[in-house]
Amino acid sequence: MDDLQVLLLPGWQDSGPEHWQSRWEQQRHGFSRVQQDDWLWPRRGDWMVRLEEVILGSQGPLLLVAHSLGCQLVAAWAAHSQHTARVAGALLVAPPDVEREDMPPNLYSWRPIVRQRLPFAATAVASVDDPYCTVPRAAAMAADWGARLVEIGAAGHINGDSGLGDWPQGLELLRGVAEAGGLSPTITPW
Repeated sequence: MDDLQVLLLPGWQDSGPEHWQSRWEQQRHGFSRVQQDDWLWPRRGDWMVRLEEVILGSQGPLLLVAHSLGCQLVAAWAAHSQHTARVAGALLVAPPDVEREDMPPNLYSWRPIVRQRLPFAATAVASVDDPYCTVPRAAAMAADWGARLVEIGAAGHINGDSGLGDWPQGLELLRGVAEAGGLSPTITPW
């Protein structure tokens, strides 16, 4: 599985240096961040096109690791792409409820939430005190996407402010996604 690639999909405003996604990118061979042109005013169509470009330019089996708005990106991309077979699975961490009334206007283009079943293995991760999504809403999205839901207790938005460090539990969840997608990851850190 040396050719396994993990694409990190940050959410709105990108992932800062203390975010587990940034740590994974720096420490793990084969983990790379998908860069978007506009992190502040993200447009769903633009982000979908960028993800499609990166996936088409990648070799080997792919795993997607999405945080926050990146989860909505995975759902929207999968509903429209003809290349979903390139993806073995997705870890969807802290999906935000972009349909809430208190969401900033920067995120209005992400409405409505795409709720089509994902054509690959997926696990969604929710925190009981996420300020951007309640557990029942996260559970509903996960069910619609056909994703297994894992609640990890009180971890806020499961980001750099959550103090997760390298987040080994997340790596284990990713291993489970890989196995559910038919892969046997043998690369570091597994």
